Amino acid sequence: MVFYMPGETTQRDEASGTEPGPPGTGGSTARSGAHPEADLTPRQIVAELDRYIIGQDRAKRAVAIALRNRIRRQRLPAEMAEEVAPKNIIMIGPTGVGKTEIARRLARLARSPFLKVEATKFTEVGYVGRDVESMVRDLTEISVDLVRQERVAQIREKAKVNVTERLVSLLLPSPGASPGVPSGQEPATPGGPGPAGAPVADPYARTREILKRQLDQGALEDRTVELEVRPGASAMPMQVFTQQGMEEINFNLREMMPGLFGGGRPRRRKMTVQEARDHLLKEEEEKLIDMEQVVRDAVVRVEQSGIIFIDEIDKVAGREGSRAGPDVSREGVQRDLLPIIEGTTVSTKYGMVRTDHVLFIASGAFHMAKPSDLMPELQGRFPIRVELDPLDRDDFVRILTEPENALVKQYVALMRAERVTLRFTQDAVEALADFGVLVNDRTENIGARRLHTIMEKVLDEILFEGSDLQPKEQVIDAAYVRSRLADIVKDQDLSRYIL
Repeated sequence: MVFYMPGETTQRDEASGTEPGPPGTGGSTARSGAHPEADLTPRQIVAELDRYIIGQDRAKRAVAIALRNRIRRQRLPAEMAEEVAPKNIIMIGPTGVGKTEIARRLARLARSPFLKVEATKFTEVGYVGRDVESMVRDLTEISVDLVRQERVAQIREKAKVNVTERLVSLLLPSPGASPGVPSGQEPATPGGPGPAGAPVADPYARTREILKRQLDQGALEDRTVELEVRPGASAMPMQVFTQQGMEEINFNLREMMPGLFGGGRPRRRKMTVQEARDHLLKEEEEKLIDMEQVVRDAVVRVEQSGIIFIDEIDKVAGREGSRAGPDVSREGVQRDLLPIIEGTTVSTKYGMVRTDHVLFIASGAFHMAKPSDLMPELQGRFPIRVELDPLDRDDFVRILTEPENALVKQYVALMRAERVTLRFTQDAVEALADFGVLVNDRTENIGARRLHTIMEKVLDEILFEGSDLQPKEQVIDAAYVRSRLADIVKDQDLSRYIL
């Protein structure tokens, strides 16, 4: 009997701060933060992808080379680096074989701004819908948030120290503090705390030190304090029609009409220390973070290391006049995509963003169309084409057990939260793979996504009973899998709706 347990994960800390860049990068904060894994070779990048994705060695090899080339470009002289264009990739393969997952894991590995879009969401200029430049604006928003999170991680400890000081001032106001002075901004008290390590003789200072220790120990979390809180700015999304099409623009109505919304004046509120800590932490983070620098670094990161994944590119691959009907011009969408991919400047609320060095990864099943159905100019902007292999039974067995996020490990961990031990035998895993291949052959081939449906059906009773399940140790073998699926698989009409 084989017992599959979730192993200890060693995922990289996504929120860690940026690291110093290698010599020759000019000390740029954005560049040093864009590629913390600058020493990873293509072979090591593939090994990292192997932890989560089974098979598809050619696709992994292609994206690993693309990522390494971007790291190499960062080390070139500025004039040469400007001339090196990214080698965009088209992944060709049926659904559920790992196209999206490869791109997503690659972006996490490089800590690059990453955006996944559906090509079918965009329309030609002049039609109601999203224009293709919106993907660059969305990518910039993601980059700003990514850089801000990194800065927050860098100043988090200092912010916590400041919050503790302000909480102590709220709990123990200074003897000379006037009611109008905001908490935490009282004038210094003579005879206050001395240098680090020096004895504190002043009773007020001694009391502050005691309160600090109690706050650090969490002993005062339920104590009530009074805090000035500024009303949060409510940004109301509004749709406006521009030359580029319908776009959502966030207008801060509170700032535009301060008289109508009370001018954002602070109000005094009573709350627990635990709630006040969260409010004060946000305020301190805003004070310590230079958002103008964050925006500048985020724009540079988009331009130098951004990745846009365009899914379902085959759905807009039809040539003009090749199909009848009221569909919006597919070639029109391709024409709009072309300048973005070959390099242009897009206006965003953070300034102008160039797309010359953004990496584009497109994917599609290409069942009804071929890559050659794309516009010749667009084909030329995707010099690397990789065909992904369909998944077979052996791949399904490996997908169920080997990756760090394997389905079997996920369900074992979920049931462990209910104090139920779930065990899968080897023949059960093989039976699950057999049923997955069988149903894919008889109905639509949706690749590894079929395993999610099958696992839910097999474990339906166990997941429903949860903590009430008896006995607490459940063994899933091949006989159990067949008992749950055999009748459904036999009835092909039923399996189309259930599996």
